[in-house]
Amino acid sequence: MRASAACPCGRIDTKKRPATYADCCSRFVDHFDTAPAPDAEHLMRSRYSAFVHEQANYLLTTWHSSTRPALLDFDTGAKWLGLEVREHTVAGADTAEVEFVARYRVAGQAVRLHERSRFVREDGRWFYVDGDQRG
Repeated sequence: MRASAACPCGRIDTKKRPATYADCCSRFVDHFDTAPAPDAEHLMRSRYSAFVHEQANYLLTTWHSSTRPALLDFDTGAKWLGLEVREHTVAGADTAEVEFVARYRVAGQAVRLHERSRFVREDGRWFYVDGDQRG
């Protein structure tokens, strides 16, 4: 992906323009070792961008070890269409929740993933734990 392209996560900058991938999720996805996401919402958005680009390593690395799968499979031919973050709630000093709707199309079928995800911070890094799917 070109660094100047709009970020897949849909973040808008202060001038109401789409943030570029370089200024948004790339700094976390491509530099996880040196630039962890500062909060659960940034991690959620960067994980969405990693799904768009099928970056399994980042997704597994940011998945909490208590719930992380051994492998990650992507839907072949999935076209991600957008992310809407509905709510970011700080639940405690090191816990947070993010409610989001992610849309994609696979095999000609539209899919809408609505989830309330739980995150935990350990050693200064946020991790996805799990989530409850919504209707």
